Formats: sequence, structure tokens, C-alpha cells
Amino acid sequence: MGQEKEHYHKLKEFATGLGFRLFGAADIRRLKEEFIFPPEVTNDLNYGIALGFPLQGQILEEIGEHPTLLYFNHYRQVNNFLDQSALKLAAFIQEQGYKSMPIPASQIVDWQNQKGHLSHKKIAAAAGLGWLGRNNLLVTPHYGAQVRLVTILTDSPLAVDKPLAVDCGTCQACIATCPAKAINKLQQDFDQQACFAQLKEFQRKKYVPQYICGICVKACQEKSR
Repeated sequence: MGQEKEHYHKLKEFATGLGFRLFGAADIRRLKEEFIFPPEVTNDLNYGIALGFPLQGQILEEIGEHPTLLYFNHYRQVNNFLDQSALKLAAFIQEQGYKSMPIPASQIVDWQNQKGHLSHKKIAAAAGLGWLGRNNLLVTPHYGAQVRLVTILTDSPLAVDKPLAVDCGTCQACIATCPAKAINKLQQDFDQQACFAQLKEFQRKKYVPQYICGICVKACQEKSR
């Protein structure tokens, strides 16, 4: 187990130096069946490194009944940071003699179901960064849902983190704020199609040029705030 822990701490230190605020590792073999990749591409990449960076609270405060251009720009800039920094960490892993595959923070390959190549939030939950909340987003103990994520797949042996044994508890702040009424008490009852219809409506009204919202993200605040 010594080598796995050594690799974990070496990568976490490098990631922290890049500016990431959240770092975790998980064995992702059980999640591979959900990936939108040819199987041979990730066949021997059995570890997922989940990385996160918080959104700025004051920018989220501007959001009222719809997303804003300021939030749209911030969303893009955080995604750009995640992608650029994940690329640097992936290169570092490769320099250690292991395979690495950075997955874009926000690249949709199935628009109707709003899916990327993989689920960053599910890997992050498996890596102990948080849990899947009622709003169908990763909710973290410190930042709530106000965080963006990126993932690196690798064959580097790593110590792995344990999923958190917590959930949203009695908090239902996101349910009351959702304009699409897509959020319910049970996470598995989240209405993805209603959410997507609302995103399309925001874009149709030209609030933002991308399918984003941010309303339930604003409502899901960190515990300490």
C-alpha cells in the first residue's frame, strides 16, 4: 500500500500547487459501463482523480430568476481553468511513467440527456468529495453545490478515498428555487427533461448563450456560510 499512498500524496500536492481546492481518487471500474467511450480506450484506466474549484459567491448572488452574462463568463473561465490545470496534472502523471486521460470539465456528447463522456459528479462522489444532492449535482461539505469539476483517468496505482456517508438531510433550499420544478425530495426523482427544457428557455430568451442556469447552485451554499 506504500506505493499507492506515495503516488496519491504526490499528485495531490501537485494538484494543490496548480490551484485546485478539491482532490480525491476513486476506483472507477464499476462506473465504466456508463462511460461514452469505446471500451478499449479506458480498458486499463481503473482510477479516477476528481478535482474541483469553487465558484465565486458574489457572482452567484447576481442570479435572480434567470442566469446572467456575468455568471456565464465566470462559468466558462472556471471550466477553462479546470481543463488547463487538469492537462498539466495529466502531463505530470505521464512523466511518472503512467497513462493519463484528462476529461473536459464541460463537454456534452448527449445533449438531450445532458451527458458528457462520463459523470464528473459520480466519480467525485466515489472519491469522497461530496454526494449527489436533490438538485442532481455534487454537493460538497464546504462549498455546497457551488463548485465545478474535472476528472483525470489513469492507470497509476493510487490509494483511494471513501465515499461520504452523508446526504442533504433536511435541507430543501434547492426545491423551492427551481423554476422548472425539476427537483424533488428524492435525488432519483430529479426531472432531467424539465431541467433541460428550462435551460433551452433561458437561451431562447437570450439571457445566456449556453444551456446553463445556476439558480439551484446559488441556493445550495456551503455549511459554514
